[in-house]
Amino acid sequence: MAGLATTFGSGAMTNSINEIENAQVILVTGSNTTEAHPQVARRIFDAVDRGAKLIVIDPRKTLLAKRAHIHLAIRPGTDIPLLNTMMRIILDENLADDLFVEMRTENFHELRDMLFRLDCQEMAEIIGVPLEKIRAAAQIYGRAQKAVVCYCLGITQHICGTDTVQSIANLAMLSGNVEKEDTGVDPLRGQNNVQGACDMGGLPNVYPSYQRVDVDDFRLKFEKAWGVSLSGNPGLTVLEMTHGGKDGPVRAMFIMGENPLLSDPVQEKVRETLTNLEFLAVTDIFLTDTAELADVVFPAASFAEKTGTFTNSERRVQMVRRVIRPLGQSKTDADIIMELSRRLEYPMHYQSSAEVMEEIAMLAPVYGGMYHDRLEGSWGLQWPCWDREHDGTPFLHKYYFTRGRGRFVPASYQAPAELPDGDYPYLLSTGRVYHQYHTGTMSRKSTLLSREAGEALLQINPLDAGRLSVRNGDFLKMRSRRGEIKLRAELTDQVREGEVYTTFHFSEAPINLLTIAAQDGKSKCPEYKICAVSLEKRTEG
Repeated sequence: MAGLATTFGSGAMTNSINEIENAQVILVTGSNTTEAHPQVARRIFDAVDRGAKLIVIDPRKTLLAKRAHIHLAIRPGTDIPLLNTMMRIILDENLADDLFVEMRTENFHELRDMLFRLDCQEMAEIIGVPLEKIRAAAQIYGRAQKAVVCYCLGITQHICGTDTVQSIANLAMLSGNVEKEDTGVDPLRGQNNVQGACDMGGLPNVYPSYQRVDVDDFRLKFEKAWGVSLSGNPGLTVLEMTHGGKDGPVRAMFIMGENPLLSDPVQEKVRETLTNLEFLAVTDIFLTDTAELADVVFPAASFAEKTGTFTNSERRVQMVRRVIRPLGQSKTDADIIMELSRRLEYPMHYQSSAEVMEEIAMLAPVYGGMYHDRLEGSWGLQWPCWDREHDGTPFLHKYYFTRGRGRFVPASYQAPAELPDGDYPYLLSTGRVYHQYHTGTMSRKSTLLSREAGEALLQINPLDAGRLSVRNGDFLKMRSRRGEIKLRAELTDQVREGEVYTTFHFSEAPINLLTIAAQDGKSKCPEYKICAVSLEKRTEG
């Protein structure tokens, strides 16, 4: 996230996953960790078994929330007022790490002045959680010598996502819970190798290793290495590309390993854009909903059919090795890109993935010591790894922040773009289920996984269901201002009255037909997590 980048660099995990087990306090927010990141959840549970305190911020009563010492069941979208209130309490009760704030940070006075203007009771009413419960959570976190914050897409996929991430950074710095082992701020990446894709410049405004495209020194460096002229202007964001419509700025697309027809908000706008392109090419291991619209589909090799590296959430670069040859006509992603590049008259002549890695080490400073021969036979290395003599970096900011001092950036509450009203009285939030993954491209091919979770279910509170005369398993029509879908009801007290929840894995119930295109003004990330809907019982499926 852009706001966090000013202090923490790329927005990667500051600390290693295993360090979670040694934390005294674990604060989880915006993450249904047991279902979306089960290996991280296992470490959280291990820490709790050893005596760590667990604080969970989540509107739903998830399995993780049930295991928490304190569950703050906030109203969706009220994370910033909650974090601000916790920080105010930490200041009031002299729990701040004054030495760390003085020696390692700047702009504290601006944060302090904003916090002292808060009415904590008023904030608690906005949040929907009793002030004494918030106070208890703040005391537990503030008194800990080693506390870690884990967060995921439930934080970032809001119109205030960048400011919320910055507020998390404020909390960690205020309490001195960065710069040392078993602490930190740990964003849990939503998909495999998302960290690696970002590290390699898979963003519209940076080259590999987060070197900005609008900085001449960086641009000239890559022009020299690649032998081409490069623009100094940032590219388009995802929604700027997929929401352009029939007259959008993009006339052709090449989509790799992504299924935006299901994963992007306002599905009909995405369909309009893709179907009106002059040319669409897709490469994937299965024929996705998006690939079915393509003029050309390139069959891609799976992880077991190629050699290379993945970078996980803790910045660890690890080798994967080819077990079998690519099946049928499939090719590795690198081979597809090199062949396309050759035909577009920019020849690429990499003889192996090891040679590609050598170029990465040459051009991406934080990967400067990453070579296949170092990664082979090891658990990998964590960046920054500056050269061949460097052992990698288990936790960041040991002596200094990327920008020098960590900067406090105050943030104020910003309500969600769309809240319930008389026509759309329910608040929908979306997420994942343990047995399926993303848009189901891979996981729905498994009979076993589909047996466990074979369709979208709408979690609804029994009191709301009673008013609608809905029983468990009944079909509902759910409508927003952008479309409607049908799905079965699952009555549960995991969600509160007036709130409903479902997943986005199933093309038969394309939830992003309903979600809103509102975006965070800084990161341009869509507000996937909240929109207003109406519900109606259907007499038949």
